[in-house]
Amino acid sequence: MPRKLVFSVGINDCRVDTFTVGGHGGAGKDTSNSGVRITHPPSGAVGKATDTRQQSKNKKLAFVRMAETKAFKAWVKLTAAKLATGKSLEDRVEEAMEPKNIKVEVKKEGIWVAENT
Repeated sequence: MPRKLVFSVGINDCRVDTFTVGGHGGAGKDTSNSGVRITHPPSGAVGKATDTRQQSKNKKLAFVRMAETKAFKAWVKLTAAKLATGKSLEDRVEEAMEPKNIKVEVKKEGIWVAENT
């Protein structure tokens, strides 16, 4: 079955922060903001990269690292489920907790039996 695009997340959906990177000396060492930290506010996922001297490459690496975090993957699953079902996780929990969906059993004389409610 072919996959269908449900939603997308891009760099414009994230906060991008740049910072100076320490390291070996050289021209422009303390003036170059080549380190990049990308934060996805809805999920709280953060990716950081200081691997290269080029901010553009670090931005790509940071975005990939943010997308690979557990927090982002969990947010994606919850968001996709909400879009597919039209119900948030809270709505689904409330529905599951309705009395008609709960079975209560008690142990009587060593045997579990349904409780009369």
